[in-house]
Parts: sequence; structure tokens; C-alpha cells
Amino acid sequence: MSIEVIQEMNKVLKLQKTLNIELGAPDINLRKDRLNRVIAMVSKYHKQIVSTVNQDFGNRDQVMSAVTEISSVIGPMRHAKKNLRKWMKIEKRRAAMDPLGPALSLLGAKAEIQYQPKGVVGAISPWNFPMNLALAPLAGIIAAGNRVMQKPSELTPATSDLLKKMVEEYFDEGEIAIFNGGSDVGEAFSGLAFDHLIFTGGTLIAKRVMKAASENLVPLTLELGGKSPVVIGKKAKIKETAQRVMQGKTMNAGQICLAPDYAFIPEEKIDEFVQASVDVASEMFPKIKDNDDYTSIINQRHHDRIKSYIEDAKQKGAEVVEINPANEDFSHQSHHKIPPTLVLNPSDDMKIMQEEIFGPILPIKTYKDVAESVSYINSKDRPLGLYYFGEDKKEKDFVLKNTTSGGVTINDVISHIQMEDLPFGGVGPSGMGSYHGYDGFREFSHAKAVYKQTSLNLMKLGGLIPPYRKKQQK
Repeated sequence: MSIEVIQEMNKVLKLQKTLNIELGAPDINLRKDRLNRVIAMVSKYHKQIVSTVNQDFGNRDQVMSAVTEISSVIGPMRHAKKNLRKWMKIEKRRAAMDPLGPALSLLGAKAEIQYQPKGVVGAISPWNFPMNLALAPLAGIIAAGNRVMQKPSELTPATSDLLKKMVEEYFDEGEIAIFNGGSDVGEAFSGLAFDHLIFTGGTLIAKRVMKAASENLVPLTLELGGKSPVVIGKKAKIKETAQRVMQGKTMNAGQICLAPDYAFIPEEKIDEFVQASVDVASEMFPKIKDNDDYTSIINQRHHDRIKSYIEDAKQKGAEVVEINPANEDFSHQSHHKIPPTLVLNPSDDMKIMQEEIFGPILPIKTYKDVAESVSYINSKDRPLGLYYFGEDKKEKDFVLKNTTSGGVTINDVISHIQMEDLPFGGVGPSGMGSYHGYDGFREFSHAKAVYKQTSLNLMKLGGLIPPYRKKQQK
């Protein structure tokens, strides 16, 4: 990395911090204008975004790209615009010395929270949804009145270059600035003295980002991942469940932080579920190798990593079911496609049960009692998502009350991320902090406590100012 890149990042950071102080918090009209510019930018370049993402992946489902990279960016911007005035209002709080004390508001005291921009927010975004995860968080960041510096992924270079071109066309560098480059640029970027930093990506890199940010005590939002489990209840509708699980598992070829990572099913229903999964996947993808609807793995390294998980599982005795309806040969292909694959009754010594898969592979474990699945989930790191399928309220409540995860979707997978009125974030190893909607506005705002004292001298009335009264009155 050249010294010029470091100098440029520091120059822009200084500029944005200076503007934040000199110009103060942007009013509602400027915030809405910036949100509108993101919408206009994505709308203008929507065809080029889809084709460029496809170029970076080798093959990317273009219908899904239009939804995830275009619509899923515009939606949060519109939601923020619609609710911005309400979010920006001063929040009144009860003025009292303690919860049971007298209401000091009766004496003229006032307590409130004023939400103000944190200042300059740094953002490091990943490759799996390269436009969405770079731009969608801006809804909360911009709504809160912040300026932005961003480092997109080097694994999707064409999309990152397009992002830079788009932003420079619609925004001044004092508002939003993009810095492309490799891991060395990312390392230097994460060590800058931002007012807040959001990182979306893997846990291993997150630890490095967190360490670098700690040098300047920069507050963090970490959106990570982990092994999100699926619990299929005893009364679940198997065909419908398999349809939704396999839709989620094959979306973006499983390269989603919220993708179902492994599934639990009653032991008496495993054959039915496996057959249903094969059937629905074959209906969606009668051919895979040259099918534009089926997304490629991002590069050779990740392709080899996922294939090594399958080979490791085979060597350790797992039954592997490859869903390849046309019996295609994947040893020679122009992209990096891996067919949907089920791994039955995997053991914990297999890599596929130790690492986040990030590919179209679904391990399936069985249980006699649903409590077994809950105990297993609780023995592992807390996941970003958890999915329950079933019609038994008591069973559902048991699973939800006895597990902890970033979020939950019932009778589907991944869908809770689409809800702008719900916070999206992890817990523990799957992340910290959350955003989306009002929760994003608050995440990227400083909640400043403001108290106006009553004209009465309460300390004096309480005998708390020297000289103190007699001992018995202290």
C-alpha cells in the first residue's frame, strides 16, 4: 500500500471531522436530500450494478441481484425518509431523583434525550452482497446526520470500482468517500480515529478490526455470522419446510451470513425431509452448471474450502447427498459452482460442523426430543439467526425461550432481515450492535442526556450544603 493512500484517508477524515464541527448537525432537509441521492444513484446504475456483480462472481442470479442489491437498498432509504422527522424528535424523560422519588418536573425541572450525529462513521463492507452491504447501512448512518468513509471488499473489485464511481458522481468527499484496495488498505482504514465504525464480515477479521479500533477507542458495530441453526418441529409440514430451507440455502449459493448452516429434524422424518429437499432443489435447478439462476462461489479459494469440508465429512463417515439432477460433471467448468449438498448426521469432529460454511451445503442432524437440539445449540457460539419450523406453539416457545440468537424467523429462513422495523444484529461471536430503521438511527447517533434544573436549590433544601445541621438531622 502506498503512503499516498494513507495520506488521502487521513486527509478526508480530517476534512469530514472539520465539516462536522463547523457546519454542525445537518437539518432534516439535507438528510433527506442525501437519502434521495442514494436512491437516485442506485436507480440510475441498477443495470450496471447487476451486470458488474455478475462479473465479479462469474455467475450471479441476476433476478436475486436486482432484489438484494437494488430494491433492498432503496427500501431502507425510503423507510428512513418517511420516519425521519419522528426519529429526530427530542425524547422526553421523567425528571426525578430516583424511580420512586418526587417528580421534579412539577417544580420546573426537565429531562430529555437529544439525538445528535456521532460525526464520521467508517464502514467496512464484504463481498457477498457487495452493493447492498455497502449502501443499505447508510440509511441509518445518513438519517442520524453522519458523514461516511467506506472500504468495500477487494474480492469484488469491479463492483467496488463502480461503487466509487457512483458515489463520487452523487456526493462530495466531505459527505461520503470510498477507498478501494487490498487487505493492507483495510487494515490501515480500521485503525483510523473514526467516531464510529461498522464492520460486516467474518469473525476472524472482526477481531483484528476490533483490536485496531481499540487504539482510538472507536465504538463498533460488528455484523458477523456464525452457524445459524434450523429446528424442524415434530408437527412441521415437511415439504413446505424443505422448500423454504433449500430456497434460503441456495440463495447466493449459501454465501449469506444468515444462511441456514445446519438443521435438526425428528429422526423419524429424516428420509422424508431429505427426499423433499432433493425434489424441491431439483425443481428450482433442473440443471446447474450453465444455469444463470444458480450462483457461483466467489473464487477458487472459497470453492476449494467448501469442497474440502465435503471431502472431510466423507472421510469421517458421513452420508453425503449431492443434488445434481442432470448428472453434470463439475470437475471442468467456467465458474466455481458447487451443487446443493446434504450431509447426514455429521459428527462434531467434522470441519463442516466447526466452521461457518458460507456455501450450498446443509448438514442435517436428528433428534428424539426437541430439547436435544436446544442443548446442542446452547453448547455452541450464539448464532446470528435461528429458524424454527412447526405448528406446535408449546414447542416453538420452548425453542425460543431457551436459546439466544441475534434474530429469529419462524416458518422461514433469513426473512427477519427484511423487516426494517426490527433491529438486525448479532450477539457475542455473531456480532455487537444492531441497525435497520429506528434502531439504525439510534445506533449511529449519540443519545445526549440533557437535564434542566429547577430554580429551587434542592441541595440546600435537603441540608446537603455546609455548614451541616445538627448530627441528628444529617
